[in-house]
Amino acid sequence: MDIRKEQLEKIAVDYHTNENIPDIHIENLCQEYFIAWLLKQIPKTAHVLELGYGDGLVTAALAQSGCELTLIEGAKTLLDIASSRHPNINCIETLFEDFRPVNRYDVILASHVLEHVDQPQALLKLMSTWLTDTGKIIVVVPNRNSLHRQLAVAMGLQPTLDTLSKRDVLVGHQRVYSFDILKAHIVESGLHPVESMGFFLKVLPNAMMLEYSKELLWGLNAISTDLPADMMANIAVIATKNVNL
Repeated sequence: MDIRKEQLEKIAVDYHTNENIPDIHIENLCQEYFIAWLLKQIPKTAHVLELGYGDGLVTAALAQSGCELTLIEGAKTLLDIASSRHPNINCIETLFEDFRPVNRYDVILASHVLEHVDQPQALLKLMSTWLTDTGKIIVVVPNRNSLHRQLAVAMGLQPTLDTLSKRDVLVGHQRVYSFDILKAHIVESGLHPVESMGFFLKVLPNAMMLEYSKELLWGLNAISTDLPADMMANIAVIATKNVNL
C-alpha cells in the first residue's frame, strides 16, 4: 500500500472510527453549525465535489440536499462506510492529488483538507482546474489565531501560535493557517477570495471543555457571526475563478 494511504488508514482507525475519542461531541457540534451555513452556499442542482469523508456529517447533509454529489477519499475504510451509508452518491477511492475528473464541478468543498496535505498550494491549483468557469471552491482550515491558541501562548503552554498539539498530530495536521496565509495560497492558485467566515469561539483546548454543556458549546458556535472571524477556531474562504462572481 502507498505510504500516504497507510497514513490515511491509520488516521481513519485511530480517530474517525474510534469510538473512544472523548471530544468527538465538540467537533460534531461544530460541524452541525457549519453545515447550516454551508448549505446556503450550494444551489440544489449543483454538481458538488467533496474532498474527504471524515466523520460523515457533512457528506450526509450534502447527500440529502438534492445536489449531485461526488466524494473522493483516500482511506478505503472511510470510503466503504460512505458507500454503504450513501449508495446514491458517487464515491471514488483516490488520493486528492491523483484525482482527474471527467467533468467539472459547480462547487468544490475542501473542508479541513489543506492542513493535512504535503503541498497545499499545488492541490489548490489542481482543484481550480476541476471547477466550472462560474463555480466556487469552499475551503475550511484550522486558525492559528484562534482565541484558545492565543491564550495558550500567553500562558506559556505552547511556544508559538503555529505549534501543533497532540490532537493536531493525532488527526494528521501538518500546519495551521491564518486568513492571510490561506488567501495568499488561494491567489497563488489563480483563484479569487470573495467571502470569508469564522466558526467556533474556542476559548480552551477541547480537553478542557469536555464537561461543557451542549447549550454552551452551541452558543460558542452561534456567537461566531457577532465576533471577529480571525478569533475563531476554524476559518473558511469562498473562492471563484471570476472575481466578479
